[in-house]
Amino acid sequence: MMIEVVKSKIHRVCITSSNLDYMGSISIDPDLLEASNIIPGEKVQVLSALDGARLETYVIEGEKGSGEIIINGPAAWKIKEGAIVIIISYILINIDDAKNYQPKIIFPNEATNRLEF
Repeated sequence: MMIEVVKSKIHRVCITSSNLDYMGSISIDPDLLEASNIIPGEKVQVLSALDGARLETYVIEGEKGSGEIIINGPAAWKIKEGAIVIIISYILINIDDAKNYQPKIIFPNEATNRLEF
């Protein structure tokens, strides 16, 4: 049996910009993508910590090292610039493998959207 579990999570980052005139997606700094094991084109859920809004979209690469998280297209009506969000991706996995699976969860600085070590 296959089940869906959390694969990756970027916990509490700030939407740095919104672009209504785009077909859709969320642009994410490649440094955050690499650290969280999320790839361009992957479906993600975006959860607003401000008002509970939830949406699904796909990822595109933003500018490396910028800390940008840009909400694009119609989603920009739902989640605005300045909102703190959680970005989650999921994986279908065999239930036995899921028992030992560890998701990749990162906690960037929400003021800069950058990882601090």
